Amino acid sequence: MATPIVKKNNTNQSNGTKNTAKTNSLVTRRLAAWAVEMTLLLASGLVPFGLGVYANSRSDLNRVPLNPVLVVTERAIARPLALPASYGIRNVAWPTNILWSIALIAPTVLSWWQLYLLAKTGSTLPKRWFGVRVVNEEGTPPGLAAVFVREGIGRLTVPMSIAYILWRYSFAFPNLGLFTSLAVLMILGEGLALPSRRGRKALHDWLAGTYVIDAHRPTVVADAATSGRSLPAAGSSTNVPEGSEASATAAMAITPDNSNLVSLWRRMQQNPNLTLFGVALTSMTAVLATLIGTQVYLQSQQSHRESQKINSQQFLALVKRLSPDSGATISERQSLILAMGSLNDQQSIQFLTDMMVNETNPILIDTIQQALTSIGIPTITELHNKNQFLAGELQSVNSASPEREIRQKRLQVNQQTINKILSVYSGKAQNLDLSRVQLGQSGTPGNSFFSLVLDNTDLSGINFKSANLNQANFKGSRFRSPGEDGRLDTYDDVVSDLTQAQMKQANFTDANLSRVLMTGSDLSRATLNRANLANARLVGANLSSSQLVGADLRGAVLENASLTGADLGDAKFKDANLYGARLGRVIAIGTQLSFANLTKTDWQASDLSGADLERANLTNANLRATRLTGAILRSAQLENANLQNADLSLVDLRGANVAGADFKGTILTPNRQDPSDQFVQTPDVGSVSAVVKGVDFSQAKNLDARQIAYICTQGGLHPRCP
Repeated sequence: MATPIVKKNNTNQSNGTKNTAKTNSLVTRRLAAWAVEMTLLLASGLVPFGLGVYANSRSDLNRVPLNPVLVVTERAIARPLALPASYGIRNVAWPTNILWSIALIAPTVLSWWQLYLLAKTGSTLPKRWFGVRVVNEEGTPPGLAAVFVREGIGRLTVPMSIAYILWRYSFAFPNLGLFTSLAVLMILGEGLALPSRRGRKALHDWLAGTYVIDAHRPTVVADAATSGRSLPAAGSSTNVPEGSEASATAAMAITPDNSNLVSLWRRMQQNPNLTLFGVALTSMTAVLATLIGTQVYLQSQQSHRESQKINSQQFLALVKRLSPDSGATISERQSLILAMGSLNDQQSIQFLTDMMVNETNPILIDTIQQALTSIGIPTITELHNKNQFLAGELQSVNSASPEREIRQKRLQVNQQTINKILSVYSGKAQNLDLSRVQLGQSGTPGNSFFSLVLDNTDLSGINFKSANLNQANFKGSRFRSPGEDGRLDTYDDVVSDLTQAQMKQANFTDANLSRVLMTGSDLSRATLNRANLANARLVGANLSSSQLVGADLRGAVLENASLTGADLGDAKFKDANLYGARLGRVIAIGTQLSFANLTKTDWQASDLSGADLERANLTNANLRATRLTGAILRSAQLENANLQNADLSLVDLRGANVAGADFKGTILTPNRQDPSDQFVQTPDVGSVSAVVKGVDFSQAKNLDARQIAYICTQGGLHPRCP
């Protein structure tokens, strides 16, 4: 008996495979459209931003203050991302302002335009290119409200918020690279939650009640109640074959989901008694909380008034006993002054500061200072006001007048009190205003002498704007500390303001001035050895004849600053911006200036022996008669630089750009001492020479025959080389 052959019907299996392939095709096109949208959006911002960065690196463009709108935007972005705050308004090349404004406006306009197209047509241009369309439950374009929920909340806000919370409260904070990676993963994860079976949607589509369909296939509206249209007749030409992708998509598109809000509303309608009970319970709880809160507030106010009344009574009694005709002894007055200080209110502070100005007894003055110091930081405001008043009085008196010495002593007592309080309450004076305060050294050594001494003191966050701090001693002090997050280099760092402060001959040895704002400050003849000035803002500051040996100025901004005659030995200026700075006659032996912006700087007659100037920008710099023996100038920009009579012995010039540089009298390989040259010294023994292999000198200026011969024999490039 023959075995029958049974043929399997694979029609359903083949249809399923075909439908899966079509669905995967739609998924691929959907992802491609989204990728193109994001690429266009990023390119619209990054391209003008990059062009702005390039324009800002050009030395031939005029510099202007950064657009205030860009400053506000920069700070608004910096706060949530824990980026360091950019204090003050920096200067940029004029095209940079325009290009960065475009980088801000273009992505905004492009994103709103894409949202408008999506709301009105269901497709952005990339979605149209890939045949993808977004519709609501009726099969029509979703509208502005739905698009805002879909794109603004579902696709962006929700995943970004989750990424931010995970980053902010994890070990990764404040690493911005990890946050960026986490945000990208969250956005991709939310977008990849594509429908794997009928009825399943991504979060943004679920929130907005939208569907992604194939724009090349017709949509069947099967729910007359929802769409407001009648069903097509059986056998009509609009029918879509069962099992096709279009029918599956249409089935999803026309089957509305019961949202949570609708379900909740229906339950409330079905159970009115339960709803009424919930409303009543909520109302009673709110009323009870209001009554309790009001009672607590009234009691606290009553207690405060009673405390003020008692203090006022005690204050009046103490004032009466401290009056000159009270007959109290010195010891009794001391006790009364200390009791006055224990009241710790505004009226007692004002009374003590006034009393200190008029008191002549040194014992009582010391007691008043002790009382004010016990109160602490709250007294600084009143002392600051008195300080400015006394300084104004002192200036109005003739220097030969006997009254001047009396007023100077009063001011010095005030200064000593401020000094004591800042020393005792180190690190607790954040956001304190001491602008225009007079704390500079005054008088002569003896009874009428004052010098501000705040060694190893935390002065973070104090406003010293336009203050007189001449000859003050801040050795080892800190003008910057971490904020609430406990980390440096984040937005909430507590940083002092020393803008336009007078700090002549001040001692900042080993002080921390990182990121401190010192625009226009006078630091002439100041000592800043080993000080941390990284990323500090010293635009237009006067650092003439200052000591900066071993100081850290990496990333500092010293545009148009004056450092004439300063000692910069072993200082670190990597990535610093010294555009237009004056550095004549400075000593910069072994100074690190790699990657620094030294455009239009004046180094005439300076000593840069052994300095590291790799990749530094010295375009249009004046290096006339400078000593650069042993300096590293690899890949440096020396376009149009003035190198007349400079000593380039043992200088490494490989990869440098010397187009337009003036080499008149420049020493590349000295064989003997030039008697007429009193600045450049040649070693007594041996001959030294610059490394010029591969350097193009074809556009250099004023090269003599000897220099050209040396360049040609050492592998340099010049049209006159054989």
